[in-house]
Amino acid sequence: MTELTQYTTQNRVAYITINRPGKRNALNPELVESLTSLFLRAGHDEEVKVVVLKADGEVFSAGADLEYLQKLQNNSSQDDLEDTVAIKELLWSIYTLPKLVVAQVEGHAIAGGCGLAAVCDVVYAVPEAKFGYTEVRIGFVPALVACFLVRKLGEGRTKELLLSGDLIDAATASAYGLINFVAEKGEIANSVKNYAERMAVSVSGQSVALTKLLIHKAQNISLEDSLEEAIKLNVQTRSSEDCKKGIASFLNKEKLGW
Repeated sequence: MTELTQYTTQNRVAYITINRPGKRNALNPELVESLTSLFLRAGHDEEVKVVVLKADGEVFSAGADLEYLQKLQNNSSQDDLEDTVAIKELLWSIYTLPKLVVAQVEGHAIAGGCGLAAVCDVVYAVPEAKFGYTEVRIGFVPALVACFLVRKLGEGRTKELLLSGDLIDAATASAYGLINFVAEKGEIANSVKNYAERMAVSVSGQSVALTKLLIHKAQNISLEDSLEEAIKLNVQTRSSEDCKKGIASFLNKEKLGW
């Protein structure tokens, strides 16, 4: 049986690939579990500084697959709870990974597939890609992704996307702040590779991890408490080996490779 996912590394970048092209890279419990495991693996891989999430085939991910949706009709409440928790753990593992996570979206990212892209730190997409959350059209609620999306886009845009179920193109997604960069089909792989490898050597891994943590905390506490957290983080960072190394390199006008 073909592996649902693939994990490869090159030049301190881990590539996690969804490998269900025949099923439009749709999500099912096995794929969710495999992806979660690989992100945790990348998080603990000391040779990895940047993680790229991509997919084989013409579609990044079409959300839940038909077999999975059919099974849901016979699920117990306990089954639904366990399944939802598993998806939450996947999204959370991506969002809180102490490393930069880049999504390489070379096809449509819909419903749960769009959720996967949205929780990544940086998103590249081809112009032809469509994005959207179609759950409301089949009586679902995009509950988990709403928690992340409202922080990323704000209430207005989140309502626009989640309540309509409409799909938007890459240019609109970029204007909304859902994705960061648009690259042509023949160029996106190289663009992502160059970006990931540049980030792997140009920034401190410790600083990336702590900055991501600070941004997460700042959205959930008051401004005053956020500033107090920032003070603690500044003090912690200034005594770190990374900071000492970086300052020494700057003062000595030496090129620094992380």
